[in-house]
Amino acid sequence: MEYFSKELEVAGKKFIIESGKLAKQANGSCTVRIGGTIILATVVASKEPNPNVDFMPLTVDYRERNYAAGKIPGGFFKRESKPRDEEILTSRLIDRSIRPLFPKYWRNDTQISVIVLSHDGENDSDIAAILGTSIALYMSDLPFKIPVASVRVGKVDGRFAINPLIVDQISNELDLVVSGTEEALTMVEAAANELSEEEVLEALSFAKDTVKEICLFQKMLPTKIKIEVPCTNYNLLLKADIEVEAVSKAELSVAIKEKSEREFFWTSFKKDLSARLMQKYPNESVSTVNEILEDIFYRKARELILHKRVRSDGRGFEEVRPIICETDVLPRAHGSSLFTRGQTQALVTATLGTPTDMQVIDGLIGEHKERFIFHYNFPGFATGEPKGERAVSRREIGHGNLAKRALKSILPDENDFGYTIRIVSDILESNGSSSMASVCGASLALFNAGVPVKSSCAGIAMGLIKEGENYIVLTDIVGMEDHLGDMDFKVAGTKKGITALQMDIKILGITIEIIAQALEQAKRGRFFILDKMDAVISVPKNDISNYAPRMVTLAIPQDKIGELIGPGGKNIRKIQEDNNVKIDIEENGKVCITGLESIGVDSAKEYVESLTIEAEVGKIYMGRIVKIMTFGAFAEILPGKEGLIHISQLSEQRVKKVEDIVREGDEVKVKVIEIDSQGRINLSLKAVN
Repeated sequence: MEYFSKELEVAGKKFIIESGKLAKQANGSCTVRIGGTIILATVVASKEPNPNVDFMPLTVDYRERNYAAGKIPGGFFKRESKPRDEEILTSRLIDRSIRPLFPKYWRNDTQISVIVLSHDGENDSDIAAILGTSIALYMSDLPFKIPVASVRVGKVDGRFAINPLIVDQISNELDLVVSGTEEALTMVEAAANELSEEEVLEALSFAKDTVKEICLFQKMLPTKIKIEVPCTNYNLLLKADIEVEAVSKAELSVAIKEKSEREFFWTSFKKDLSARLMQKYPNESVSTVNEILEDIFYRKARELILHKRVRSDGRGFEEVRPIICETDVLPRAHGSSLFTRGQTQALVTATLGTPTDMQVIDGLIGEHKERFIFHYNFPGFATGEPKGERAVSRREIGHGNLAKRALKSILPDENDFGYTIRIVSDILESNGSSSMASVCGASLALFNAGVPVKSSCAGIAMGLIKEGENYIVLTDIVGMEDHLGDMDFKVAGTKKGITALQMDIKILGITIEIIAQALEQAKRGRFFILDKMDAVISVPKNDISNYAPRMVTLAIPQDKIGELIGPGGKNIRKIQEDNNVKIDIEENGKVCITGLESIGVDSAKEYVESLTIEAEVGKIYMGRIVKIMTFGAFAEILPGKEGLIHISQLSEQRVKKVEDIVREGDEVKVKVIEIDSQGRINLSLKAVN
């Protein structure tokens, strides 16, 4: 491919695309620049199909090089290691945007690599990464013939904006990433601040025209001759023999309501039929038989819904599976819940920590601390598989992030509730939509933990079966409907509005009209689930768990920080030791006091407050005599603040010796009679009497 450079303007921002200069041995490559942010996207595929897979073997790796922001990696080795969560999430965005656009039978190992070469801290690299991936694929010889584009939609100052700057996203009501082709949408990912369905649709429509514009631009780029992907040609006699037995069995199987019973029935039939057919057709493979059988099962499962208007478990198209909500299921957890919806079950816990427990995240645009942490675990036993726990999977990271975004907008402000919050969702059983079960369970656990969240939050997964113009939208899909359907559309929110969206499709695209129907159906399903949750616990507990740390925060003047700490840390050590607490002080004067018992925390708070209070002339204080001198006595009237009671101020009568009136350790009432220009405090004992 010869070198070229093209410019594309999107919403007033200029993208510069170059190809033919870097990574020329890849099947396709390009760089995309917006401002000072530059990404390199490459695509490489094996020469021959992988005979050991029955799916498209696509891997996407998005990586951020620290030099892109002029940084040196931390740690002993001083080099980038495993991908951070943010890199994995962007890899998933790219994968989900392009995967539906490959031919069904593409079996060549395909590797997408996107590297951030430069980052200006103003322009997002993920949108450029999706554009670069599409261009690299479209210009390559791979069978990717329909370009895809992606935009970010924000709502800044009440108005929608395409690809807002990073600084404008901080107080954003909406963070929506939309990918699509010239004709329809392929992927949606969003976090929102309780927006209505109408506002979300408006944002999607707002993005659609820009997506189309970018796709049309790509169609003008030069391309290589595409590799043709032949359809699988089965042995017609073998296929006929399978059809004779399998069609009726598939019809029976898809109508079995219970998941494990259905899987056992169909698996046993496949095993028996394969064994018999291998004797008749020794030159054929078991994998070929299984492919034909799965095609039949796929067809019959879709026919059941689309033509017979029946779901495998007998539910109506908008019917939600039976729900059981339980709270306080673990005695020592700060908050816990067990949310069961059909055969999907999530055990969710909420743990409260101090500000020192916040997660430190070091990214290209700087270091920041995260007070809300969400971890999602999907062990093998949840689906009856003998799979051990190893590294966290990309899917687990993605599902945890979706649930986190769904709940983040309902959390209390950090100034009102300063705790670090960690949610863990352990999926104990799964038959569809475990991420949305995690949202529901987390909401219940937060209520149970006494976190003053704004309202309860629930999620639901919507599905789609579509052939031509005929389609059906399904509420609360199970695993089979997800696997055999055309869409997985997760919607989370409160009764006030939507807080998170995630849409993935397996067909070339769906229209805004279908999304509108899915959103309205999801709203009804979400409200049904919220009613079930509110019937168990409708408001947060009045207090946090006895096992959670007690915490108070207060602000002191910055010039008083040194006084609070004291010489060599004397003051702060004394407060911590006397009250069995831990005190953290930030540079802005914010003081956080934590301990296991409220009495110690409250006592320390009073001490800190008194330590920063200035003495007032004319005010009476209870003072403790700390030093006796020949000319008077020194009394501590406030923590760290001492004043002199001159011998003449000890009594109305003449005093020969200070010890005749007071001794060290005595508690006496004294009045501040003067604070001189040097800040020295003069006290009087006789002025009180």
